[in-house]
Amino acid sequence: MISFESDYIAGAHPKILERLAETNMEALVGYGDDKYCQMAEEKIKKACNRPNAKVHFLVGGTQTNQVVISSMLADYEGVIAATSGHISVHEGGAIEFTGHKVLTLNGTDGKLNAQDIDEYVTTFYNDGNHEHMVFPGLVYISHPTEYGTLYSKSELTAISNVCKKHNIPLFLDGARLGYGLASRQTDVTLQDIAELCDVFYIGGTKVGALCGEAVVFTHNNTPKHFITKMKQRGALLAKGRLLGIQFDTLFTDNLYMEISRHAIEMAEKLKSLLKGKGYRFYLESPTNQQFIILENEQMSELAQNVCFSFWEKHDDSHTIVRFATSWSTTEEDLRELEKVL
Repeated sequence: MISFESDYIAGAHPKILERLAETNMEALVGYGDDKYCQMAEEKIKKACNRPNAKVHFLVGGTQTNQVVISSMLADYEGVIAATSGHISVHEGGAIEFTGHKVLTLNGTDGKLNAQDIDEYVTTFYNDGNHEHMVFPGLVYISHPTEYGTLYSKSELTAISNVCKKHNIPLFLDGARLGYGLASRQTDVTLQDIAELCDVFYIGGTKVGALCGEAVVFTHNNTPKHFITKMKQRGALLAKGRLLGIQFDTLFTDNLYMEISRHAIEMAEKLKSLLKGKGYRFYLESPTNQQFIILENEQMSELAQNVCFSFWEKHDDSHTIVRFATSWSTTEEDLRELEKVL
């Protein structure tokens, strides 16, 4: 069975496993205070060109979104997100579980529009009854989005400016950030993100790590007692070394971008293969996630030999499915897929 189901179907990049094995018997202090977490933090700050940033390591995306958002919001505030945003759809109500409402706006291909955010917040404060309502306290975006699309630098700048106008922090979910940065169609750099966002995270789970996300607070704005808040939410890993070693490895010799570019190269070849076979695309994605429309019977037949993800119904007789490449996708995977198609 060939699998293009997700970008974390494989374990971890061999260099990470090697480093974990090499350091296994070292006696290290816990809770992220070890030397490897410190080394990883310094490398990430350098890559972001933010020497005064603060980096924290968490285990997974949903955990990271919940901890960051709930720590930054007051108890009367909610978070603005696209209706298709991960926190809106695929996180089991994790944000609502903390007592905070997700305030959804319609987006375009998974992206929020700066003008829509501005109008939403302005309308809220112009409402004479707004004291009885959930305050917009944070803006959440994904880059790449859940549809594999990307914000341009101008779009990201516009959203950042609206957030500054209303004194609302901007939080960027970077679960697949490497694949966005490596895209051939992006004009956004890691340094741009660090400048324009108040907090974001660099995804490791989907980009070569066993697990882990690196949260970067960019403007001396880490929530007060954030370590304690991580602990309260069950997110402070005792063996923090597990995360530090992985990110130190990913940010050594440009490994993070190297493996991300590989995934994009594989995605471009996958796209050409699917187009050459006459498959219809739901939208144009410049990253590692590709969405195609299949007739339902055709989808069932293909699923006998290929693993892919159900995404959503297109109509009564057609379904949108996702094919994803990753750091671990090989040329052989594509050759086998071509035989099946």
